[in-house]
Amino acid sequence: MHDMDAAKTMPGDGNMSMVNGTKTGEATVFINSPLNSQVKSGTMPRILVVEDDPSLAQLVASYLTACQYSVVIASTGELAITALSDFNPDLVVLDLELPDGLSGWDVLQVLREKAHIPVLVTTSQTQDIRKHLRMNGETRLTLDHLPKPYPMQTLLRRIKRMLMIVPQ
Repeated sequence: MHDMDAAKTMPGDGNMSMVNGTKTGEATVFINSPLNSQVKSGTMPRILVVEDDPSLAQLVASYLTACQYSVVIASTGELAITALSDFNPDLVVLDLELPDGLSGWDVLQVLREKAHIPVLVTTSQTQDIRKHLRMNGETRLTLDHLPKPYPMQTLLRRIKRMLMIVPQ
């Protein structure tokens, strides 16, 4: 492996892809290829990170990839909807405050129409989350809130807890 190749891979054999085609610094990114061919088959849990802040999205994806998760990043609600069906994630880390077009709430609504996979909402809004939990029969096992900013270790603990109850 050449030094340039080493700089493009993540420790732990994780797999990270980006739906929006933005460039990452330290991970292998598959751009302009079908999502279903980007992810290794096997038991590696698949996580869709929906985040419009490229720095935070990259940090989360790099961290999770190093922790043996297969990760795809979507920077908009529209890209998230596409990734939901193409990537078929085991869990979604969803920012509610997405710019333009579809909001995080819209993405959650579409997701719930298609599947009932765990969603970890990351936002500074807390009132709307509690109201949604009460009104829609969600539990902390299917929908949880992690206020921003958050430590990566806390994110990882929440993801592990939520994935434990969902058959892989």
